[in-house]
Amino acid sequence: MSRISVIGTGFIAKGLVRLLQAHPTHTLEKILTRTDIGLRTDLPQKTHLTNELDELIQNSDLIVECTGDAIYAAKTISKILDASIPVVTMNAEFHVTVGSYFVDKGLLTEAEGDQPGVLAMLHEEAIAMGFKPLVYGNMKGFLNHNPVLEDMEYWAKEQGFSTDMTTSFTDGTKVEIEQALVANGLKTDIFDEGIMGLVSDDTAEGGRSLAENAKGLGRPVADYLLSPTLRPGVFITAEHSSDQYQGLRDYKMGDGPFYVLDRPYHLCYFEIIKTIDRVLRGGGVLLNNSGSPTISAAAIAKRDLSPGLSIKKGIGSFEVRGIAVRIKENIGHIPIGLLANAIITRPVKKGAILTFDDVEIPDSLAYRAWKSIEEKVTPITA
Repeated sequence: MSRISVIGTGFIAKGLVRLLQAHPTHTLEKILTRTDIGLRTDLPQKTHLTNELDELIQNSDLIVECTGDAIYAAKTISKILDASIPVVTMNAEFHVTVGSYFVDKGLLTEAEGDQPGVLAMLHEEAIAMGFKPLVYGNMKGFLNHNPVLEDMEYWAKEQGFSTDMTTSFTDGTKVEIEQALVANGLKTDIFDEGIMGLVSDDTAEGGRSLAENAKGLGRPVADYLLSPTLRPGVFITAEHSSDQYQGLRDYKMGDGPFYVLDRPYHLCYFEIIKTIDRVLRGGGVLLNNSGSPTISAAAIAKRDLSPGLSIKKGIGSFEVRGIAVRIKENIGHIPIGLLANAIITRPVKKGAILTFDDVEIPDSLAYRAWKSIEEKVTPITA
């Protein structure tokens, strides 16, 4: 039996914990939380809770990190990898912000379940079948760059998520972060600052339209389709060799030259188990942010920001949202995953990308890791 521990006590963590308790080949060991254990009445698995990272490490063969917090995850994952324990994550926020700093420090991989991990799985299948991907697509049902607090509180309660998580889904931050991870991990590009998000109710039609744009760009892209009728899954639009035309046509894939492979669902914590099994049987990394990323998720102002304004957490806030940007074209930008307990130090206009000159943030391992990444992947200017 493999000893599996979990970092986090949110929606994803709770679901995974329930699965692990009934699993035939894994045992749930510890659940790391920053909250007061004595006050937790929402977890039947309360005896597994700990506030001590060392206790988690000592009792684990593999650890799953799913807090959605890049700064906290940098601290915990660093120590876990130092102990030579593999880490499986459902934390695209961590990967896009600082994950590249850790890719050579131990086994670290994003899991299947959220869209980036499912796209990585679909990518492996597509490549094995001889396809040549042009578009790595996400599916999103709604988008409002400036939602209001009352609406977000309502939907958070309805769906069982936190308000900041619901806001990050709604204002596009989450999909921009996810597709930045896909772009880095699968070596693709984006069309422009802030991914396109083509409106289409038909995956095949929309996927082929994005592929035409990608051909014009001359390289594969990560992007998404926006539609309230599509199921929340993923797709890949790809080409294939011309001598396979008849076979693909016989299997109802259409007449080409673009073929859409879609997976119209993703099951988050239900699928993390598959990546745990992959790692434990020696299958290696499914997806990481690569050692030399090209895309980041920058913070952009939702409204005019004045000096002295405090931003407790950028992701899911009503002051900023995240957009995917090319790192080399935005040297000095602040990744939205680092924007926590921050103070605005000079005026920032609505629609402007925030830079480190605009904010004051506490020192952290995550901050130093990002600076190391930025220095590595950006050109030195005289």
